Amino acid sequence: MAKDPVCGMNVDEKGSAKAQYKGKSYYFCSPTCQWAFDRDPERFVGKNPKS
Repeated sequence: MAKDPVCGMNVDEKGSAKAQYKGKSYYFCSPTCQWAFDRDPERFVGKNPKS
């Protein structure tokens, strides 16, 4: 299980939206959260990153 870095929701890595940033994978509960991350990833990096 991974955490959506935008909203903190637990998400299944399989089938969820995904983005790469600075060599790490981030998973999202919805396209809206991915959009917010893509607009300003520095705002969310370190908040709830996938381990």
